[in-house]
Amino acid sequence: MRLRHKPWAQDYMKEQSSIYIAEPASLKGAWASEFKNGNPIYIEVGSGKGAFITGMAHQHPDINFIAIELFESVAVTIVQKLVETPQSNVRVLTVDAKDLRDYFEKGEVSRVYLNFSDPWPKTRHAKRRLTYKTFLSTYEDILPAKGQIHFKTDNRKLFESSLMTMSAYGMRFDWMSLDLHANEPEDNVRTEYEERFSSMGQPIYRMEATYQN
Repeated sequence: MRLRHKPWAQDYMKEQSSIYIAEPASLKGAWASEFKNGNPIYIEVGSGKGAFITGMAHQHPDINFIAIELFESVAVTIVQKLVETPQSNVRVLTVDAKDLRDYFEKGEVSRVYLNFSDPWPKTRHAKRRLTYKTFLSTYEDILPAKGQIHFKTDNRKLFESSLMTMSAYGMRFDWMSLDLHANEPEDNVRTEYEERFSSMGQPIYRMEATYQN
């Protein structure tokens, strides 16, 4: 995907300080104070334009959600949506997933969502996949014991490689679908990519995996 540069994005987001957190490291261990409640925190790593996380936040007002999106020119769309339709249980960060330990204490995040992540198909790029062992270690360090990852993709090879890396890491698979929309759960919230790929007839793969330590 080619990103359209939006030079105004950073300034715009910084003006929305109730939505966009410009200095997330300052809230490490104190996210409950930011949300002004002790509700669980779910994060989505790679939130795109925010259809999933805003949909989930609407569906679960008793959960706090944090969108993690590396690119400001993409994240600004989420912020714009939240300005137009405020949701007090959503925050947006533009940070790199490999640095999540800098922003969250152990157990501060209750669940991690990975939706339609870049598959990085070449073997030499395997370490960049968000389900590679180094990323799994990072998520484990911010989740509680027995924390969960929920993963969706249209890419079968990425799904298969993720099964292998998670299994090798010692994770347990609690739920899995090789064609999510063939019997779609009523509470499934679709992402922008999910809508597109499903309309093209491609199966959607989904799993829920739990850490065992």
